[in-house]
Amino acid sequence: MPLQSSSSVSFSFFDKPKFFKEASVEERQHAEMMMEYQNRRGGRVQLQSMLLPISEFDHAEKGDALNAMELALSLERINNQKLLNLHSVANENNDAQLADFIESHFLVDQVEDIKKISEYVAQLRRMGKGHGVWHFDQMLLNGGVVA
Repeated sequence: MPLQSSSSVSFSFFDKPKFFKEASVEERQHAEMMMEYQNRRGGRVQLQSMLLPISEFDHAEKGDALNAMELALSLERINNQKLLNLHSVANENNDAQLADFIESHFLVDQVEDIKKISEYVAQLRRMGKGHGVWHFDQMLLNGGVVA
């Protein structure tokens, strides 16, 4: 069977669901840690429903992979800023325990995640749509080593 070289075929190799599922599990664990911490400190967790945002993930010029990674990077940066704000509030209120909790459990991971996704965005920009996405997927499958 001949290999297909269509750019629409190459994207199917990039395992977006796996990548974002792993990121989702990590963020859920972080949320659970925050709720446990708040309960331990005598606080009360109040969860509210969230509305599903209206969003279009497909992008004709950038391609799905680059657009998805750029959106993920934006979310990681927003999350990092929120954690920095919480850390500042802890410092302003002389709550060294909370400041340490945020530093040791969240901020280091956030910086690493931002760096990793930034590198993915840069690689996807260099490679472009189509066959480049297949090479990007192979790199992810090989643990970050370019095949």
